[in-house]
Amino acid sequence: MLPFLDQLRAQTKKTKEQTGVRPKHRPIFILGLVILAFSFIVMPRAVYLASSMAFFLAPAWLPFLLVDGAWTLWVILKRSEFIANQKTVLLEIRPPRTVVKTPLAMEAFLSGIHLGPGESNWYKKYFKGAVRPWWSLEIVSIEGRVHFFIWTRIGFRRIIEAQIYAQYPGAQVVEAEDYTRIITAKPEEWEIWGCDFVHTEKDPLPIKTYVEYGLDKVQKEEEQVDPLANLVEFMGSMRKGEQLWLQFVIRTHKGEKYDKLNPAGKPYTWKDEAKELVDNIRKATREPYKDPVTGKEVPGFPNPTKGQMEKIAAIERNVSKFGFDVGIRAVYLATPAAFDSTTIAGVTGLFKQFSADDGWNGFKPAGWMTGFEDYPWEFGVGKLKDAHRRQLVNSFRRRQFFHEPSDSSKDTIVMSTEELATIFHIPSSAVPAPSLERIQSVTGEAPANLPV
Repeated sequence: MLPFLDQLRAQTKKTKEQTGVRPKHRPIFILGLVILAFSFIVMPRAVYLASSMAFFLAPAWLPFLLVDGAWTLWVILKRSEFIANQKTVLLEIRPPRTVVKTPLAMEAFLSGIHLGPGESNWYKKYFKGAVRPWWSLEIVSIEGRVHFFIWTRIGFRRIIEAQIYAQYPGAQVVEAEDYTRIITAKPEEWEIWGCDFVHTEKDPLPIKTYVEYGLDKVQKEEEQVDPLANLVEFMGSMRKGEQLWLQFVIRTHKGEKYDKLNPAGKPYTWKDEAKELVDNIRKATREPYKDPVTGKEVPGFPNPTKGQMEKIAAIERNVSKFGFDVGIRAVYLATPAAFDSTTIAGVTGLFKQFSADDGWNGFKPAGWMTGFEDYPWEFGVGKLKDAHRRQLVNSFRRRQFFHEPSDSSKDTIVMSTEELATIFHIPSSAVPAPSLERIQSVTGEAPANLPV
């Protein structure tokens, strides 16, 4: 990591947001060479002395630079080889005509795939390139027809099918053709817009889950309020020539997002972050006062408000469940004739029903096409947008979020099984969305004791 690199990135982002000027790496590099050449002309002795010192001290700093770079490239190479050798499959979940299960069924399914094999020791991780498995949960609208998919390694197919059938006995799980590769999705032929989604607050603070909506208990159909219905209905509104892809790339949370150790010397995880948040809330409830005898300011007794108590309870309940690293990505594609710019506003607001302004967590769009302000003086922005669109589609097709060459780990969030089940579950029959295709009858095998 170069000195002050984070500050430079922050200043670059601030400059772009305030002025619309988007500093590029190549012009800055060329400017640096020009300044170096000009300095050599104006003060050749000083530049020569500085260069001589740098080369003289090269044996002290160059090996560290070369070894660090070579090690990083080695790890990326072995990891890419391992990932490329994994065979994968896309499974479609076809819900039955009647579903009375609550999102708790999907939470049980997610708990069943909270697995982390493959990284048992340093040799497998750094010399074999092994990475723990990840899954992609997908909700897709193809010209208004909504489908639910799960992408997985072939080796985990049996686990996925067993867990789905256990929670949704009338459903069908079938192998499907990869819908992302049926079309070209080239910027020259399609209008493309997409983004990632990140949390508005710290990860341990939960979103409004199905528990807050009362879906933790079976209700009468006319009384159910499923927040996922808004999302399914919007995706079902896509017209001919339009497609909307939404994916949740998930893996077992082990703390890579934070990249540091906790006081106990173990990887810092969202449970440690939750403890800090709770401690800060508790400190805020103790208003200091002056001791009438000594005159010193001392902490007062805890006096939490109802909101503070509810927030502490919500955080503790959230992190008590299994945690996943989650990457959320949405892509809107349309033919030039069918493209509707107002759909972009609907995409950015896909998760509004899971958010609130009273201290709960929420989602906001980030990355990819959200970084373009479309100022008239942004020269060459058209080619840059097309490059982003190609990378966006390729990243979606790879179902990668945490590793090279489609590394978007800066947008990784951590969510509990309860939160994930809220934003991805099979809607009950109380959601009559005609765009969601359901099977008309239940299929099954013949009884084992059938006489022959």
